[in-house]
Amino acid sequence: MTKEKVGRIVWHDLFTPDVEASRAFYDSVAGWSYIVEHATDFAWGGGQNDYVLATLDGEAGAGIVSQNQVMFVGWVPYVEVQDVHQAAKLAVTLGGSVMKPPFEVPGVGRNCLLRDPLGAFFGISVSRHDYPAPVRQFAQEHYLSHGGAFPDNFYQQMFGWNLSPASNAPSSQRLISLKSEVLATLAAESAVSNNNVAWVPGVRVGFLENALNKINSSPGSVLSRHQYAEKTFEKGLVCDPTGVLCYVVQA
Repeated sequence: MTKEKVGRIVWHDLFTPDVEASRAFYDSVAGWSYIVEHATDFAWGGGQNDYVLATLDGEAGAGIVSQNQVMFVGWVPYVEVQDVHQAAKLAVTLGGSVMKPPFEVPGVGRNCLLRDPLGAFFGISVSRHDYPAPVRQFAQEHYLSHGGAFPDNFYQQMFGWNLSPASNAPSSQRLISLKSEVLATLAAESAVSNNNVAWVPGVRVGFLENALNKINSSPGSVLSRHQYAEKTFEKGLVCDPTGVLCYVVQA
């Protein structure tokens, strides 16, 4: 762990009911490659199993896990903390819940899976390596909620994150920052159900229009587009073939 990473998102896991369909989707849309590592004591379920690392330009920034191992489907961001046990205890005190108690990931560090007071899944991590947080595959994170709700006190106490005042931006576009660094955007989406509260990553793509066209012609779907300038789009909320949400963002 390095102090520079504390409070920042350092990893993502995708929990999916169909690993091969997820791999094909992000390969086609974002150009990801994959490395399969065989674990003798797999963190998500125990015993021997394979863990798929998603890479881009030689940098690993995410893992893909079969949903059979965890009763959850979707993306989970991991935030670096100084002490996993203390942070997990704090989360419960603040109204969150522990979904998977602190556990070791051999050669990587110690993790824990949590839910915030509104129900969004996220992880905390203490890295046992000096690699910087990966940046090639992901842009800003998004906190997706139908009405723009966000447990700001929870995340401020957990990680020192601050939500920009409502007067600075529409409720659907308020920024979540650590000191002066913007980490995420609060995203209120009418295209999703009222009870869908989740952390949703921004997946970097080389050319946004091409990515959206590929998704529309694949088993996935484009749910909304956010206009950046005339006839161009900054990002799109999409659903992959397994039903998992993400934003695709111009790299």
